[in-house]
Amino acid sequence: MSLLSRFNLSQADNSDSSMQAIPSGALLWLIGAFVFLLAPQWDRLPWWLIGACAVLAAWRWLAQQGKFRLPGRWLKTGVMLVLVAVYIATVQGRFTVDTAASFFVLAVGLKWLETRTARDFYVLFFILVYLAAVNFLFQQSIVWALITFAAIGCLLVGLQILNAPALPGNYRAGWKRLGLLLLKTFPIVVLLFVFFPRMAPLWSVPLVSGQARSGISDTMRPGDISNLAQSSERAFRVTFGGSNPEYRDRYWRGLILDYLDGETWRQRNEEPFRRLGRVATDGGAGPLAENEYDVLMEPTDQRWAFTLENSLAVSNNVFAAGEDLFRFDRPADSPIRYRMELASAPAPAASELNSVLQNRYLQLPRGGNPRTRALAEDMAAELEPAELVNELMRRFREQAYFYTLRPPTMPEDGVDALLFDNKRGFCAHYAGASTFLFRAAGIPARVVVGYQGGDAGAGGEYLIVRQYDAHAWVEVWLDGRGWVRVDPTAAIAPSRIESGLRDAVEEEGSFLENDFTSLQRYQDFAALQWVGLQLDRINYQWQRWVVGYQGQSQLDLMSRLPGGVGLKELGYITAGIVGAALLIAGIVSGLSLRTGQRRDAFGRALVTWHRICQQAGVPVRSGETPMVQAERLALARPAVAELARTFARAVNSHYYRQGLPSQSDEDLQRLKRLLKAIKRQLRHDGKRSSTGPMK
Repeated sequence: MSLLSRFNLSQADNSDSSMQAIPSGALLWLIGAFVFLLAPQWDRLPWWLIGACAVLAAWRWLAQQGKFRLPGRWLKTGVMLVLVAVYIATVQGRFTVDTAASFFVLAVGLKWLETRTARDFYVLFFILVYLAAVNFLFQQSIVWALITFAAIGCLLVGLQILNAPALPGNYRAGWKRLGLLLLKTFPIVVLLFVFFPRMAPLWSVPLVSGQARSGISDTMRPGDISNLAQSSERAFRVTFGGSNPEYRDRYWRGLILDYLDGETWRQRNEEPFRRLGRVATDGGAGPLAENEYDVLMEPTDQRWAFTLENSLAVSNNVFAAGEDLFRFDRPADSPIRYRMELASAPAPAASELNSVLQNRYLQLPRGGNPRTRALAEDMAAELEPAELVNELMRRFREQAYFYTLRPPTMPEDGVDALLFDNKRGFCAHYAGASTFLFRAAGIPARVVVGYQGGDAGAGGEYLIVRQYDAHAWVEVWLDGRGWVRVDPTAAIAPSRIESGLRDAVEEEGSFLENDFTSLQRYQDFAALQWVGLQLDRINYQWQRWVVGYQGQSQLDLMSRLPGGVGLKELGYITAGIVGAALLIAGIVSGLSLRTGQRRDAFGRALVTWHRICQQAGVPVRSGETPMVQAERLALARPAVAELARTFARAVNSHYYRQGLPSQSDEDLQRLKRLLKAIKRQLRHDGKRSSTGPMK
């Protein structure tokens, strides 16, 4: 056979292999992996896209079962154009990482319509592996990570079935092989995770998304925070180096609202523009000092950080923005960890407010709420500012004001209605009304929005602050004292500040009344609470030590090793780990190969037989039995015909006869003697042919 014909035959074999149909088992595992990979994105993808992907994958499976046909070129093009048009209409010109990821999911869904052969399986296999990586842009909790890893497992099992569909018990064997592979590679993965240099990226791409985040915003209307009070989602977790502060002292400042626009409080000045910084989510490193605390905050898509009063920034991913507020370099579009320090003494207050700040914190609309304005003027005429503040708090304590999650709808002149008529509201109502009255009385005041409270996590190791802890309070300027916190809620419902929202509205029964799936709703069931706290602790440690294991955390850990380890040394260690792993893998593979060769002595005898046949001019063909090869060798070299047939019969006798080990050893020795005899006869026959016939 010529070299060209052999090449063409090889090309044809490869082509046939790549064009083979996909086994149903392999396709089913591929579809299962796709379902697993869509699960972490269910709350981000539009409903029509999830439905379209389900229909397209089901279409492919039904075609595999012979119930439908895959679409032809024109129908497939039409389906693609319709879905792309719907996507464009949904996106409405927005191009973000979120919308790009959604388009990628759409492309994966359309790929099912042209997955016909093994080659298409490989293409979709690698696309789904990339989709698994995309998932980690949006979901990084341990639950979604395990689901994504399960999807990768399904992909690998499907790949094994594709290449060996006829093997018995291939599902169990496939998972067993994956498990063994995991056990072998796990130590290397752990070492590389710990020592591979974690350098910050050279650029950052914010995950700008149209998805609504649960949390406070930069505006406050009377009912906004009461809506948050019906959500038990986590806002952030806090770990203190020393003892936890008392519940009543847990005021987490976020932002200041100082401009009243009708009934809406907002920031007078928007956040100043800052260039996007590098992704820095690992602000906490090393053990906490007695006066330090770590915050692990959930994504908010905002730049503000939540801190206690009189805090100082320790980590470099948060900076002071003035007025005892702190900000990030970029919106918190993923969980972010930062470290703060509680100052031993509060910063000295400014002696007075300048005229610009006076006007800023005394601003009110031109008209509205006449009764409140009149009350403020009367009180200001008789009382000093500090006395006026105390008098309003006394009014809240002694009169029939109620704290409720079911406030009535506020009419026009809502401050008047709250203070004089219905006297029912939530923290946002009372904070806004108090600030209005203070300003009308000539006292600079502002609304502060953040959170108040936080419940202990599992074992009391950290605090969990949830969305229902969202709170608004007031700060007033008093000469000689500076900004002083005044919380009307503390006067009206002290239990809200002392122990939390649940106790404050216990009689009303409105705590999480619309959230039947929240474990916090069922705090009377100790077992449920224990399970919830343990799950939260697992996820918290995952976020801190796995997801949050980045530059600062790694360098802090490495600094504890003898001699100190920097980025340069980490590079050397990583190269050494990779080199050692490759060396060990090579040694193990070599030993396994030699062991396999020793164990398969009969196989080596057959290799020798094939080599003898080829040297005798009888090529070995794929699929031929030893007996067929012996007959062709007998035709080519009659001198060894009987020996060749005897060898073939001995091979068949060994492989198809149930025998004892001693018989197998005897068979092997017999094969070796036959091979030696065949070699001698061929050499003798070759010499006789070269010298010619005797004369």
